Amino acid sequence: MKKAEVLIIGGGPAAITVVKNLAGKKQVTVIRPEDHSMIYCAMPYAIEGLLGVEKTLKEDKLVTESGAVLVRDKVESVDFVNQNVTTQKGDFYGYETLIVATGADPILPPIEGVALDGVMTFKTEDDLQCVLAQVQDTLQEVVVVGAGAIGIELAQALHQQKIKTHLVDMFPHILPNMLDEDMVGEPQKKLAESGILLHLNNRVTALEGLHGVERVILDQEEPIVLPSGSLVVFAIGMRANVDLFQNTDLQVGRTGIVVDGVMQTNLPHVYAIGDCVEYNSGITGQVLPGKLATNAVPMGKLLAKNLLGEQRVYAGFFNGAATKVLDCYVGSTGLSQKEALAQGYECVVGKASMSTMFPIMPGAKAIHLKLIADAKTRRILGGQVISGAPVADKIDQITMAIQFGISVDQLAMFSYSSQPYQSYYPANNLLTHAAEMILKEC
Repeated sequence: MKKAEVLIIGGGPAAITVVKNLAGKKQVTVIRPEDHSMIYCAMPYAIEGLLGVEKTLKEDKLVTESGAVLVRDKVESVDFVNQNVTTQKGDFYGYETLIVATGADPILPPIEGVALDGVMTFKTEDDLQCVLAQVQDTLQEVVVVGAGAIGIELAQALHQQKIKTHLVDMFPHILPNMLDEDMVGEPQKKLAESGILLHLNNRVTALEGLHGVERVILDQEEPIVLPSGSLVVFAIGMRANVDLFQNTDLQVGRTGIVVDGVMQTNLPHVYAIGDCVEYNSGITGQVLPGKLATNAVPMGKLLAKNLLGEQRVYAGFFNGAATKVLDCYVGSTGLSQKEALAQGYECVVGKASMSTMFPIMPGAKAIHLKLIADAKTRRILGGQVISGAPVADKIDQITMAIQFGISVDQLAMFSYSSQPYQSYYPANNLLTHAAEMILKEC
């Protein structure tokens, strides 16, 4: 039996982060079933032709250059009592500390027809190669189900390749988990005007066909009739990859492996990080989906630091995220207004519309912010930004305010910088203006 001081099951962002932070300090073995760890968010851009497939594959040296052992194999079972795992190839690995980083798998809904040829999800290297092969062959039409960030990015990429593209979602507007209805108008209008066929407020109830998919049955519209060789790609969410732990003593909740603030599971010497875990909102304290690399990486860093003697505690999910809808850059963080109201908050909203540079400068783009706060405590709960230029920096600023308890009053007094090519006029600032609008309502 091979022995590891730290054994990691999985090779995604969380696992790689642990490896980097333990480099030279602990002996680490990583068991990863995939040929490559993927840069998932880059996959649509490979479909579009902006990137080569090789650019979406993380290099193995991200693991091995830190001194860790990388094993390409699949763990078949875990013996938590004797602290060892068995792999598909019949090998045994003992461990002193086990880290579960098995990630999450895309969901196929339990409806008739999902086993037909041409029905798939979109996350793995095989998925990417499958879609690329179809694009390069005779693919004429595709239905993307799910108008979240990945679904929209994939739909745009396929449409860019001159393929007739349908985008279906059960909610009445795109990006339902990112934007409130009052913020989504411009990107949704541009997406529709681009030629992508939107089927919103529609649930897919069945897929029909003899061998391949030929008809997508919707609950509010006539079926989408597809030519032979079409694809239906589901991008409706992710489910924690925890099948390995069925019928074991490892505690698994509704959305993943249950961990505490230091990523410890209910079992001694066993930790879990990344998309496979269940954790809470950093705002409400309630269990919240948070299957993002930007959550997985801090978990991995925290765990590694703690294994080296520090005492860090994970703050929870804030779910800052960004995407791009044609020439609209979109981002959000924390709770939407709809979510905040559902959680029982008395919400107050402040909006600000400015430009990304002095308005007199060439290249200035519009930028719109919605800031959401608790009327009683003036605590910031969330924010949404839409602009003609990247917004991730603004989203990160709002996340920082939420995470570290900066109040609306404090944000209104935020000391900001200004320069003609990089900001709005010195007389005003996007965040402070939105905060001032909230204070007028409180």
